[in-house]
Amino acid sequence: MSPDATQLHRQPHIHLVSDATGETLKAVATAGLVQFQKSNEEVEIHTWTLVRTPAQMQRTVESIAKIGGLVLFTIVDPAMRDLLVKGCAKHRIGYIAVLDPVLHAMGKFFGEKARNLPGRQHELDAEYFARIDAMHYTIAHDDGQHADDLDKADIVLVGVSRTSKTPTSIYLANRGYKTANVPIVPGLTLPPDLHGSCHPLVVGLTTSPDRLVMVRRNRLLAMNEKTETDYVDIEQVRAEIAEARKLCSKYNWPMIDVTRRSIEETAAAILNLYNRRQEQLKEAAGDCL
Repeated sequence: MSPDATQLHRQPHIHLVSDATGETLKAVATAGLVQFQKSNEEVEIHTWTLVRTPAQMQRTVESIAKIGGLVLFTIVDPAMRDLLVKGCAKHRIGYIAVLDPVLHAMGKFFGEKARNLPGRQHELDAEYFARIDAMHYTIAHDDGQHADDLDKADIVLVGVSRTSKTPTSIYLANRGYKTANVPIVPGLTLPPDLHGSCHPLVVGLTTSPDRLVMVRRNRLLAMNEKTETDYVDIEQVRAEIAEARKLCSKYNWPMIDVTRRSIEETAAAILNLYNRRQEQLKEAAGDCL
């Protein structure tokens, strides 16, 4: 059913209806919204999760009908889907079954029907526990902490202060990669394990001096610190970045400029490097495996 364009123009509401946590819908909605002029701030998102009984679905439909908008859903139970679809049709509300095209194509490819199990991707399997383990490691090894066992990391990020090392590390850990991050500080040497260990992939993060000064100034303001220091001196910052580049070049560590990259884009670039390196190690059958 096609959404009513006039209704959407009057009421920029999007409803995410799921029989699980709704994370898939949130990702799809976010990816879709960035392609339109209306930003996430202009469109109000309503999330209806763990909707698994007829009574819950009835209440959800009634609430949506009062607001209007567009419904995106991932409901796998046929009876529950039918209640939602009929409710949307009754109230002339547009709806999209987000996973239908994917499940249909996969069903044809595998030659079998989907099992229609809600929240299946969130089962406590080995991959889930690997992500938890990676998160624990990453938090414990933030900002140069516990540098004596960096050889257990999958990835180590290095860079001067405020180059997005910590948020990128957390994002990678949530993907299941043990990620440590170590700051490059003028006058201080890096942990010796980084120079000799061949197991972790070491990646340098850098950014433009102007952006780095701006980020650091905002950091100082947030801390109610107004004193001018070398930390925000543009020439000193340029020298820091140049020294970090030399260091990465010396040890042949790849560098990624995060100036115009989101955390997700930076992480994707890092994982491309990581996967390429793993393939090379397998081909060489070296001691690092």
